[in-house]
Amino acid sequence: MTRRGTQIPLEQYFAGSDVRSRELFEVVRSAIASVGQSDLRVTKSQIEFRHREGFAWVWMPAQYVRGTVAPLVLTITLSRRDASPRWKEVVEPRRGHFTHHLELHSSEDVDEEVLNWIREAWDQSG
Repeated sequence: MTRRGTQIPLEQYFAGSDVRSRELFEVVRSAIASVGQSDLRVTKSQIEFRHREGFAWVWMPAQYVRGTVAPLVLTITLSRRDASPRWKEVVEPRRGHFTHHLELHSSEDVDEEVLNWIREAWDQSG
Protein backbone atom coordinates (compact mmCIF):
# COMPACT_ATOMS: atom_id res chain seq x y z
CA MET A 1 0.00 0.00 0.00
CA THR A 2 1.28 3.47 -0.72
CA ARG A 3 1.28 6.83 1.00
CA ARG A 4 -0.38 8.58 -1.93
CA GLY A 5 -3.52 10.58 -1.66
CA THR A 6 -4.79 13.53 0.31
CA GLN A 7 -5.82 12.84 3.87
CA ILE A 8 -9.52 13.13 4.67
CA PRO A 9 -11.56 12.95 7.89
CA LEU A 10 -12.44 9.44 9.06
CA GLU A 11 -16.17 10.23 8.87
CA GLN A 12 -15.78 11.17 5.20
CA TYR A 13 -14.17 7.83 4.40
CA PHE A 14 -17.19 5.92 5.69
CA ALA A 15 -19.88 8.34 4.45
CA GLY A 16 -22.55 6.45 2.54
CA SER A 17 -20.93 3.06 3.09
CA ASP A 18 -22.35 -0.14 4.55
CA VAL A 19 -22.63 0.39 8.32
CA ARG A 20 -20.87 -2.95 8.82
CA SER A 21 -17.72 -1.49 7.28
CA ARG A 22 -17.44 1.13 10.03
CA GLU A 23 -18.30 -1.40 12.74
CA LEU A 24 -15.58 -3.76 11.51
CA PHE A 25 -13.11 -0.89 11.32
CA GLU A 26 -13.73 -0.17 15.00
CA VAL A 27 -13.07 -3.84 15.84
CA VAL A 28 -9.78 -3.72 13.90
CA ARG A 29 -8.81 -0.38 15.45
CA SER A 30 -9.42 -1.80 18.93
CA ALA A 31 -7.36 -4.91 18.14
CA ILE A 32 -4.48 -2.79 16.88
CA ALA A 33 -4.67 -0.52 19.93
CA SER A 34 -4.34 -3.59 22.15
CA VAL A 35 -1.02 -4.37 20.45
CA GLY A 36 0.54 -0.91 20.64
CA GLN A 37 0.38 2.72 19.64
CA SER A 38 -0.20 3.58 16.01
CA ASP A 39 -1.17 6.58 13.92
CA LEU A 40 -3.99 6.69 11.37
CA ARG A 41 -3.70 8.05 7.86
CA VAL A 42 -7.06 8.23 6.11
CA THR A 43 -7.34 8.77 2.37
CA LYS A 44 -10.17 8.29 -0.09
CA SER A 45 -9.03 4.75 -0.88
CA GLN A 46 -7.88 3.31 2.47
CA ILE A 47 -7.03 3.77 6.12
CA GLU A 48 -3.41 3.13 7.04
CA PHE A 49 -2.18 2.20 10.51
CA ARG A 50 1.42 3.31 11.07
CA HIS A 51 3.96 2.50 13.75
CA ARG A 52 7.25 3.66 12.27
CA GLU A 53 5.92 2.69 8.87
CA GLY A 54 2.65 1.31 7.58
CA PHE A 55 1.88 -2.16 8.87
CA ALA A 56 -1.88 -2.55 8.41
CA TRP A 57 -4.53 -1.09 6.14
CA VAL A 58 -8.28 -1.42 5.88
CA TRP A 59 -10.32 -0.69 2.78
CA MET A 60 -13.79 -1.30 1.41
CA PRO A 61 -13.92 -3.50 -1.68
CA ALA A 62 -17.32 -2.05 -2.61
CA GLN A 63 -15.43 1.09 -3.67
CA TYR A 64 -13.87 -0.91 -6.49
CA VAL A 65 -15.95 -4.03 -7.18
CA ARG A 66 -19.63 -4.49 -7.91
CA GLY A 67 -21.65 -7.32 -6.49
CA THR A 68 -21.42 -9.11 -3.19
CA VAL A 69 -18.16 -8.31 -1.44
CA ALA A 70 -16.85 -8.25 2.11
CA PRO A 71 -17.67 -5.05 3.99
CA LEU A 72 -13.99 -4.54 4.84
CA VAL A 73 -10.59 -5.99 3.98
CA LEU A 74 -7.67 -5.99 6.39
CA THR A 75 -4.30 -5.88 4.68
CA ILE A 76 -1.09 -6.49 6.59
CA THR A 77 2.54 -6.75 5.56
CA LEU A 78 4.74 -9.50 6.95
CA SER A 79 8.33 -10.44 6.20
CA ARG A 80 7.13 -13.96 5.41
CA ARG A 81 4.31 -15.61 3.50
CA ASP A 82 1.76 -16.93 5.97
CA ALA A 83 0.19 -20.19 4.77
CA SER A 84 -3.22 -19.79 6.40
CA PRO A 85 -6.13 -20.57 4.06
CA ARG A 86 -7.97 -17.58 5.56
CA TRP A 87 -6.12 -15.13 3.32
CA LYS A 88 -8.01 -13.98 0.24
CA GLU A 89 -4.71 -13.19 -1.46
CA VAL A 90 -1.00 -13.03 -0.60
CA VAL A 91 1.44 -11.21 -2.87
CA GLU A 92 5.14 -10.36 -2.65
CA PRO A 93 5.38 -6.84 -4.13
CA ARG A 94 9.05 -6.68 -3.22
CA ARG A 95 11.48 -9.26 -1.96
CA GLY A 96 10.83 -10.21 1.65
CA HIS A 97 7.64 -8.15 1.97
CA PHE A 98 4.45 -10.17 1.74
CA THR A 99 1.11 -8.38 1.55
CA HIS A 100 -1.76 -10.42 3.00
CA HIS A 101 -5.42 -9.58 2.33
CA LEU A 102 -8.11 -10.84 4.71
CA GLU A 103 -11.80 -10.33 4.05
CA LEU A 104 -13.77 -9.35 7.15
CA HIS A 105 -17.46 -10.19 7.34
CA SER A 106 -18.10 -10.11 11.09
CA SER A 107 -16.38 -9.12 14.31
CA GLU A 108 -15.66 -12.81 14.97
CA ASP A 109 -13.25 -12.71 12.02
CA VAL A 110 -10.89 -10.60 14.16
CA ASP A 111 -9.87 -13.42 16.46
CA GLU A 112 -6.69 -14.43 18.30
CA GLU A 113 -5.03 -15.61 15.08
CA VAL A 114 -5.64 -12.24 13.43
CA LEU A 115 -4.43 -10.46 16.55
CA ASN A 116 -1.19 -12.46 16.35
CA TRP A 117 -0.71 -11.43 12.70
CA ILE A 118 -1.35 -7.79 13.62
CA ARG A 119 1.17 -8.03 16.47
CA GLU A 120 3.76 -9.52 14.13
CA ALA A 121 3.20 -6.79 11.54
CA TRP A 122 3.34 -4.08 14.23
CA ASP A 123 6.59 -5.51 15.65
CA GLN A 124 8.18 -5.63 12.20
CA SER A 125 7.23 -2.02 11.44
CA GLY A 126 9.22 -0.46 14.22
